[in-house]
Amino acid sequence: MVNPFRRWFGGSQGRGSWAAAAEWAETGGHRFARSRDGSGFVVEPGKGGAGWRLEWGAPQRRYIDGPELRLRAEAGPPGDLQMLIATRPLMSSLEQQVFEEFTESNLTRMDDSTPEEMRWLVLYPKVPRAELGVLRERFGALSNLPRAAPLWLDAPLRQQLDASSTWLAADKPLALVLQRSRLTLRCALAEPTPAAMRGALGLFGVALAAARRVGAEVMRGAVDAGRPTAWGPPSALPEGDPNAV
Repeated sequence: MVNPFRRWFGGSQGRGSWAAAAEWAETGGHRFARSRDGSGFVVEPGKGGAGWRLEWGAPQRRYIDGPELRLRAEAGPPGDLQMLIATRPLMSSLEQQVFEEFTESNLTRMDDSTPEEMRWLVLYPKVPRAELGVLRERFGALSNLPRAAPLWLDAPLRQQLDASSTWLAADKPLALVLQRSRLTLRCALAEPTPAAMRGALGLFGVALAAARRVGAEVMRGAVDAGRPTAWGPPSALPEGDPNAV
C-alpha cells in the first residue's frame, strides 16, 4: 500500500532539502508542508494530535539573525498574563536596544515596531538570579504578575531548559513568550535537524503545560496580581540588590 503521506507530497517532491525534517514529521504521524513562499516548511500534528504548529524559515523577529524555528499553541490562560523566558545574552542585547531607543526619545518608532516582549524588559520585574538555580547563567525570566514567572519555571521546565544545550548552540538566541493566551517558542536554527526539532518540541510541550497550570492559578486568584505602575528606562541596580540580573 502506498503511504498516503508520500502520495500527498509526490514522494520526495515538496520536501526539497528538508527530507530529514519531512521524514521526522512522517515518523511522528505529523503533517509536513512547504511554506507558501517555498523558503521554509510547516509541521502540524496529525488528526487527533495536540494543537501546535511548528514553522521553520525566515525570522519574524529582528532579534533572530538567520533562519528561525517557531512553535506556537494556544495556552488558555488569561489574555493579560504575559511571561518571557530567554537566553541571557538575548535579554541583555534586547534590553540595551530598548534602552537606547527610549533615551533617544524615539518612542513612536518603539511603540510601532518594537515587539512587545522587548518592551517588557523595562516594564516588568525579572526573576532574581538566585531563584533560577542552575539556569542563572544561561537564562532570564520575567512576567507582568511578579510571581507568575517563578511558578512557570517548575522542575520539568527547568530540566528541559537545561537540556536545550544538547540541541541548540550556546550562542544562539531562544525565547519562550506567553502573550494573549498564546505560547510561542523562537530560536535561531540554521539547519532544521530532527534532533533540534525533537528538542524544541519537547521543551515547548513542557513549557505549554506549565503555562496552562500558571494560568489556572491566576484564574483562581492564587497568584499575586500586583503590576508595575511606571513605564521608564531600566535603572542601574545597586550592587548586591536581590533583584539584580
